[in-house]
Amino acid sequence: MMHPLTLSLRVSALLLSLGLATTACTHDGNDPGVQYAPEMYESIPYEPLRQTTFNTVNSFGINERTPANGTVPRGKLNYFDHIPKDSVRIAERVLHNPYAYTKANLEEGKVLYTRICSHCHGEQGNGQGPVGIIFKGVPNYSAGAYKTMNDGHIYHVIQWGRNRMMPHGSQVNPEERWKIAMYVHVLQLGEGPDALSKLISKGPTNTTTSDSTETKDATNTAPVGQAQAGTGAETPGEGKTQATNGTAN
Repeated sequence: MMHPLTLSLRVSALLLSLGLATTACTHDGNDPGVQYAPEMYESIPYEPLRQTTFNTVNSFGINERTPANGTVPRGKLNYFDHIPKDSVRIAERVLHNPYAYTKANLEEGKVLYTRICSHCHGEQGNGQGPVGIIFKGVPNYSAGAYKTMNDGHIYHVIQWGRNRMMPHGSQVNPEERWKIAMYVHVLQLGEGPDALSKLISKGPTNTTTSDSTETKDATNTAPVGQAQAGTGAETPGEGKTQATNGTAN
């Protein structure tokens, strides 16, 4: 005959196992059931971009709170200037490059240009990048009025875009824009990347401001290749809709 204590222990173990099975096993295949050490999965501190339970401390039950009015995220000061998109002439006059034309800055500008710009504008700055070859009208930096664009002009176009060029302000921070502008001046010399050493410490010789000839230069205002000014396209969304690239606004 089994001892009553042994019998009670076995019954208790059986009931406990049944209880655990009921708790841990569900019909939902995505439910892991009982989690051991849940802090390995769920962060104890509040994470701003995750909400697993209702937050009773912050308003609206969320972890991430709306920033106070007038605050600027760290590192985002002056990320966007207040010059309107279509006011490139103002940018030419009032924006000035705060960085020196050192070898380190120019080489960093070259790396940034290669990563972000060369697919359209080409390594030589002649508009013959892989994209520029297919979608005609990408300018040659060493031709016409493009070779006289100053730092402010280039910076503004990088930020806001122009014609068919899309804005890159959200992709390239202000310091990177200035350094790309530096390297564009290298390509304006018409010698490709080999001219980099000529700008070290000296800076660009062309500092055109409001007297830019972009709207006067015939080679600049004429349509280039397939970029026929004012014409539409049968295939919108492929870079040819209302093609105005190569034409001044």
